[in-house]
Formats: sequence, structure tokens, C-alpha cells
Amino acid sequence: MKLSDFKYRLSDKMIAQYPAEKRDKARLMVLNRENQTIEMKVFSDITKHFKKGDCLVINETKVFPARLMGTKDKTDAQVEIFLLRELENGLWEVLVKPARKVRVGNRLSVNNKLYCDVIDNTVSGGRVVRFNYNGDFYEIVEKIGQSPLPPYINREPEPSDKQRYQTVYSEVRGAVAAPTAGLHFTKPLLRKLEQKGVQVVRIVLHLGLGSFRQVVVEDLSRHKMDSEYYEVYAKTADVINQTRKEGGRVFAVGTSTTRALETAVTSEGYAKMGRGWTDKFIYPPYEFKVVDCLITNFHLPSSTLLMLACASGGRDFVFKAYRKAIREKFRFYSYGDAMLIE
Repeated sequence: MKLSDFKYRLSDKMIAQYPAEKRDKARLMVLNRENQTIEMKVFSDITKHFKKGDCLVINETKVFPARLMGTKDKTDAQVEIFLLRELENGLWEVLVKPARKVRVGNRLSVNNKLYCDVIDNTVSGGRVVRFNYNGDFYEIVEKIGQSPLPPYINREPEPSDKQRYQTVYSEVRGAVAAPTAGLHFTKPLLRKLEQKGVQVVRIVLHLGLGSFRQVVVEDLSRHKMDSEYYEVYAKTADVINQTRKEGGRVFAVGTSTTRALETAVTSEGYAKMGRGWTDKFIYPPYEFKVVDCLITNFHLPSSTLLMLACASGGRDFVFKAYRKAIREKFRFYSYGDAMLIE
């Protein structure tokens, strides 16, 4: 398939700027692949689509407030420092804005406890900086950093975003973008699934800005995904394999969870424990080895996330659902509504 196969028109008005008032009261569109039916429900209804013996896999990555505002070389020139990944203690790869005014040798001051020196450029247009600070770096960032909202949310971060742009089960710090399909779950909803006999297990995949990077090549085989750190625990792999052996289904919450599981798989098609970096790019046609059902949000045109959803549900069926979602004024992307492909 080609990039042009995944284009469609979407009004900016349909991109949610704020989350639903209650997490599990977002709308849910259910796509049944066997019957080719589309139903519209509320997210809390999702429990009705699970059976005893099924398995739900969630991504417990935790977003940290990666946007820092500072000044350059003891001037009033404002600079945004966006933390991407820690290379070693105190050494970070970052994005800076305005990039053209930040050069190697500049010092960027955030406050009297935190500043950094620019020591190198990256091939992707970022910078490598070395931070100097007093105390615990992450404690400082948690206090002064802003939530790293996606670029299509056209407003400044608000205090409530630190809680809402985070899943209720986030535990392992390291992401600069939320696994947004998980934003709809509440703790009571997860307990209800467990009481129904569904095993809930966890993986980690730390999302970077690659989620928002545009695909620019028509030939999808030439697109290169950004590498992201993942970890699939031994218990998770064991539960998944036992679930499939006993005829249950594996539900993945989000494209990030799906990519981690489809990375950590044996040649025989079994889930396995593993950790490392993955640049797994899933697009049609693709034969899923581990994941049976996908819970996801509504994604932007030509995005790798939309391509993965189409690999799960079939391109034509998913696009039929998207046309219906647009007619019914569903809310799109990170703070938007949800889809279940079963």
C-alpha cells in the first residue's frame, strides 16, 4: 500500500483540545471484523466485549513534563527546551525552539537551580546538552516542566494536563507522549474486567515524538520509524501464551502496546520477554502474531498509527468507520474518542 491510501480530509475542529469530562465517558466505536458491523457506544461499555479467559495488555509508561522554558546566555531571549531522551547522567538529546538561534556553546538557563550547555547538534535537527543542577533532576523537572502536549493541541498546557495526559496505571517514567488509548480507562473499569475473569498485564514502551512525525515517502517500505525503548515482562508473555493456548483473546491497549508485543515474539508466534529498542512499523498487509483485538483512538491522516489500525481492521473497513466517525462528529486523536477493533 502507498501513503496516498491513508489520506483523508479532517477538519481541525474535530481534533479534541481537551479530554472528555470523565475518562470512561468518551465515545466508543466498535468494529466487528467477522460481521463487518459498526456500533457506537460509550467507552465504559467496553467490558461487554470481553469474556472470561481474555487478556488485556496495557502500557504502564509514564509521561514526564518534558517542556522547559529558559533563556539564552543570560539574556531575555526565550528558548523552549523539549527533553527527548537521556543519553547518560546529565546528558540529554533535546529539541530547542527557535532552533536557528541556539548554537553549540550557548548556555540555556531555566532557573537558578537548572541550566544546560549546548555541546552538539543532532542529525534530526535537535541538540545535545549537558545539564547542571542542584538536587534530583527529575524532581526539579516535575516541579517546573510543562506537559508535553501534542503539536496539534493549539493551546498552552494547563495544570490539569499533568494528570489527564497520563493513564491511571502509569508507573515507569520515560515517555514524552502519552499512550492515549489508555487515557479512557479508570481503576474501577479495570477492576470490573478483572472480576469478569480478564487478566490485566503490563508492558512498557516509552513513546517519543515519532508518534507525530509525518510519513513523507509514498512507498511505505522506505519509511523509518523512530526507535523507542520497550520492555515485555516474563509474566506478561506467560499470561499471553496461556491465554491463546486456552482459546482466549489478547486485547492490546493502543498502538504502542501492539508494537511492543509484535516485536517481542518468537519465530513460532509466541510472546516472549524482552527489552531494548524497537522501530517496528506495522502497516497493511500484516499478519499479527500476538494481538487479536485493538483498542485505539482516532488518528490523523497519513499517520503510522492510522496505518497500524488499518492493518488490524482492514483498510477499507477502518476507512468506512472513519467516514462514519466524521459524520457523527467523533473527537479525534490524543484527547479524543476511542475505537475497538474486535
